[in-house]
Amino acid sequence: MPKKQSLAEPCPTPGCSLSIGANPVLINLLNEALYERYQIQQQLGKRAGRRTFLALDLESQVQVVLKLLSFGNDFEWHDLKLFEREAEVLKTLSHPAIPQYLDYFELDLPSLRGFVLVQTYVAGKTLEEHLKAGRSLSEAEVKQIAKDLLEILVYLHGQQPAVVHRDIKPSNVLLGDPCGICEAARSGNSPGQVYLVDFGSVQNLAAKEGGTITVVGTYGYMPPEQFGGRTVPASDLYGLGATLIYLVTGKHPSDLPQQNFRIQFESATNISPGFASWLKHLTEPSLEKRFASAQKALDALGQPSSIQQMGLGGFAQPAGSQISLTKQPDFLEVVIPGRFSLGQVARIALYTLLPAQLLTSIALQTPELTLLGLLLLLPLPKVLFSVFGRIRLRIDQQHISTT
Repeated sequence: MPKKQSLAEPCPTPGCSLSIGANPVLINLLNEALYERYQIQQQLGKRAGRRTFLALDLESQVQVVLKLLSFGNDFEWHDLKLFEREAEVLKTLSHPAIPQYLDYFELDLPSLRGFVLVQTYVAGKTLEEHLKAGRSLSEAEVKQIAKDLLEILVYLHGQQPAVVHRDIKPSNVLLGDPCGICEAARSGNSPGQVYLVDFGSVQNLAAKEGGTITVVGTYGYMPPEQFGGRTVPASDLYGLGATLIYLVTGKHPSDLPQQNFRIQFESATNISPGFASWLKHLTEPSLEKRFASAQKALDALGQPSSIQQMGLGGFAQPAGSQISLTKQPDFLEVVIPGRFSLGQVARIALYTLLPAQLLTSIALQTPELTLLGLLLLLPLPKVLFSVFGRIRLRIDQQHISTT
C-alpha cells in the first residue's frame, strides 16, 4: 500500500514553472508531496495515459523526473506492460548517458490512481529542440553524436539479454553541457554531452509479446521489420541513422522522398560522400544489408577509408566477383570481364581444329564440308570476346560511354 500523502508547499524552488495546463486533477498534485517525498514543479511532456514531470526530491533536495501512468479513460493494459518493463529494464542498467532508476511506486489518491517511475533528471535540450531553435551542426559534430550514441547502443545490445530501445529519434536524445575533458571537447568537435532517454518502448529480447503484435516506435524512424512486430538490435541502428539524417537535412525522414523504402536525403544536405554512404548503410531497409551490430557501425565510422570504399549505397563487392569499380570525384568507371566457362573452352578447342579441317576439305575439293566450316567460323569473334574481352562503362558529368 502506498504511504499516506502529506501536504507541501507547491513549487518550493525559485523560478520553477508549473506548466501543467488547466487539468484540476493535475493541479491538485501541486499541493501534495507524492509518496511524502516528491514535489512536482513542471510538466515536461505528455502522451496518451502518460505524463512526465520535473520534481524535487524533498529528502535529497535534488531534481528528479517522475513518469506517471494514470488509470484514466485512455488507459490500456498494454501501456502498463510497457511501463513496468521500462522500470524493470532501467533497474538493471548503469550507464552515465542513460537516466538512472531511482524509485517505483503506486499512486492511490482520491482523484488519481496509477503508477509512478522516478529516475534521475538530465538537464539539457533534445536534438529536435536544438534544431527548431535554429542551431546547425557541423558534420564533425554530427559524427561525434553518432559515435556517442553508438557507444550507448553497444552497451545496451551487449546486455544479457540484449536491450533494444525501439524508439530512437531526435526528441529522445538530449544534449547536455560539453563534457569538458573528453577527447571531443579537446578537438573542438563536442556538440555537448549526449544522453539517450525515454525507455518507454524498450524491450529486452527475452520478453515474449504473446499472440498479438504490438507496434511501437515513431513513423519515419522505425525500420520496416518493426512494423511487423519484429525487433532486433539492428533495428536501433535504423532509428539512429534516421535521427542523424534529420540532423544533416533539418527534415524528418517522413518528409523526405523514398525509393524502394530507402530515404533519399543526399540532395538535401552537403555532407561528404563517405559519410552519406555510411548513413545509407545504417538506414538500409533490408536487415541483411544493414550494419549487423552497433560495434561494426562504430568501427566503420572510425575508419574513413572503409566508409569511402562503401560507395553506391555502402555494399561490399560480392565474393568471387570479377567486376571492378573505380569511383572518382569526376567520373565512375565499371569494368565487366568476359564470361569464362568450360563450354567456351570446348568451343575454342573446336575452332582451333577448323582451319586444318578447311584446308583438308579444299584440298579434297569437298565444297559441302568447306561451306560448313566457314559457317562454323562466323561466331568465332563473339566467342573470343566472351572469354578474353571486357566491357568498360564510364560515366562522367557530360557523357556515358562504353568500350
